[in-house]
Amino acid sequence: MKLIIMTKATFFVEEDKILTSLFEEGMENLHLYKPESEPIYSERLLTLLSEDYYKKITVHDHFYLREEFGLKGIHLNNPITEIPYGYKGNISRTCHSIDELRESKKKSSYVFLKTIFDSKSNPNDKQTLTTEELKEASKKGLIDKNVYAMGGMCLDNIRQMRDLGFGGVVVCGDLWNRFNIHQEQDFKELIAHFHKLQKAVN
Repeated sequence: MKLIIMTKATFFVEEDKILTSLFEEGMENLHLYKPESEPIYSERLLTLLSEDYYKKITVHDHFYLREEFGLKGIHLNNPITEIPYGYKGNISRTCHSIDELRESKKKSSYVFLKTIFDSKSNPNDKQTLTTEELKEASKKGLIDKNVYAMGGMCLDNIRQMRDLGFGGVVVCGDLWNRFNIHQEQDFKELIAHFHKLQKAVN
């Protein structure tokens, strides 16, 4: 299975240091997700990271950053958002239902299916898919190596996602909740948890 790490929705002081450490420890796929933010802040964050890591970063907004920094690709947060005119390259999408998944798989490099469980990073994102729906989708071959489970992903449920046939998981809150951006500078616990997640998906 693959492990995708999604950034916190907000920027914070230690972020570039933590992301650099995660890349050094083997992070292969980072999704830069900063909704409703000014593009200059994403630019600044990217300039603080080594160019060696740009090919491992997918951006959710401000798609021009993909070309400007040579990033891995772009992510569309819903199935109806149009691909930027003339864009060629990796495209991933977020789907919120099995029907959306069926359509989006045809035109995406890979797809996030949410919300599998209640989100650990956004209290408003509640579980929308039942286990039975997921099992049925798995039987029909709709869930495969190019579909990643999203929403409440943590060590406790990664094995279950593997059994359902998902190609990977998208982790956000389970990782970032281990670092208090207002009070802490030491992020050893976060890195240690990242290692546990790596082992769980391998």
